[in-house]
Amino acid sequence: MNYTKPPLTVERQIALLSDRGMVGERKLMERALATVSYYRLSAYWYHRRNPDDSFQPGTTFESAWARYVFDRELRLHVMDAIETFEIAVRTQLSYHHAHSFSDAFAYVDDRGLPGLRQSERNTFRDKVRVEVGRSHEDFVIHFNKKYGNSHSDLPIWMATEVMSFGNVMRLFDGSPRQVRVAVAGYFGVPDVVFRSWILALNTVRNICAHHCRLWNRHIGTKPQIPHAHKYPEWHAPVQVNNDRLFGILTIANYCVGKVVPESRWGARLRELLCSHATIPLKNMGFPGNWLDSPLWSNARPTD
Repeated sequence: MNYTKPPLTVERQIALLSDRGMVGERKLMERALATVSYYRLSAYWYHRRNPDDSFQPGTTFESAWARYVFDRELRLHVMDAIETFEIAVRTQLSYHHAHSFSDAFAYVDDRGLPGLRQSERNTFRDKVRVEVGRSHEDFVIHFNKKYGNSHSDLPIWMATEVMSFGNVMRLFDGSPRQVRVAVAGYFGVPDVVFRSWILALNTVRNICAHHCRLWNRHIGTKPQIPHAHKYPEWHAPVQVNNDRLFGILTIANYCVGKVVPESRWGARLRELLCSHATIPLKNMGFPGNWLDSPLWSNARPTD
């Protein structure tokens, strides 16, 4: 089947939305559609469409735009938490791996990657070396000038600073179990649970980095929720589920609290939600009593 839809001017895009039953202030629609594509914005009005592409009564462009603006601010807020999380993971992983082997370069040896198959080890090393080769960080240049004649690889605590987060996760997977347990232990959860968190937060990181919709989204990579018998705070009085954004935000808030106990990340999230009071929280999986969770005690108003 051939795709035959022609490109539409902003004026024709507005006319199409109006013909389908959307109402909105003309100047806002012109300005918004000139800077954010129709296709990107459609994610924020799609839930209001009928099977025949018409809109449900009462659908406004202002409502869709408000969701887009909120989603942008939410992505920036989430990226702030993921930055804190990611840097801590890099630091903990390089620290425990190096001390486990008493060797700064064991991560490029087969013995330092027992959790990977030989082909995976080779691929990991090749990718890391490409990343290091592309780096223009001063510490990389300095190391190569001073030690390059003797070492073709960086010490692990330098290498983890220039690795993609995907390669950081491969290093975590390949590391001996005692290293994975030690890194996860810093965050207070089992290593199997923590691995799922790394994968899920990396997925969310990529969504945010590509400016994709986070609001009202099912996260395909589901993190594990710690078991109730050892971690009851994840289950009562608020059940944290893993299929919507609320679960991801709870994990992010928990991890930031482990790294920076005095952080106001949770409180700032509540303030963000309050400043966009028209955005329905249920679309992100928030239970009505979410602030009753001990995992969100840092978000409760102090007045």
